[in-house]
Amino acid sequence: RKGQPVVEVTWEQAAMFCNWLSTRDSLPPAYKKKGDQIVVIKPMTVGYRLPTEAEWEFCARYSGKQTARKYPWGNTFPPKKPSGNFADNSAKGLLNTYLKSYNDGYPVTAAPAQFKANDLGLYDLGGNVAEWCHDYYSIYPYKASKVYIDPTGPDSGRHRVIKGSGWKDAAISALRLAYRDYNNDKRNDLGFRICRYAE
Repeated sequence: RKGQPVVEVTWEQAAMFCNWLSTRDSLPPAYKKKGDQIVVIKPMTVGYRLPTEAEWEFCARYSGKQTARKYPWGNTFPPKKPSGNFADNSAKGLLNTYLKSYNDGYPVTAAPAQFKANDLGLYDLGGNVAEWCHDYYSIYPYKASKVYIDPTGPDSGRHRVIKGSGWKDAAISALRLAYRDYNNDKRNDLGFRICRYAE
């Protein structure tokens, strides 16, 4: 629908849109076809691409303070009004699980930027639709002594990482900004955002 976030797109379609945008703006593409797959060009270019999981989470959890933000609205649960588009009272007839004490006024998707931007000026990094990330999904073993610097995930895999909650989410775990999901198919609560390295 016009004025709504793009949903029902596969990771490959989102990646090809990034390439189209790069071509339009005379930038090198970030992805290429390899057989029947779309793969990242390495080293990564300055063309448009999907954010890595680490980039997405840093931007979403940044609070300008020593501690990272836990939820899109802050660090306590449930959300304060109006904090974003989640499964709420307005979706009562559509979803089995919803936040009974919260009403954002949108039973499904909302137009982008209907709620306050985060501390970096970014909208909807939690709520409205979940988002495809650049990385393949994998389970990272926790090592307290290891420091990861700008990880981009494994070079291959079966599924892609999905970050962020959407209009269907009400569970405390799914609303956390650290929550990770994965898939390889399109959904009506899954979209994407674009980014690129600064030149």
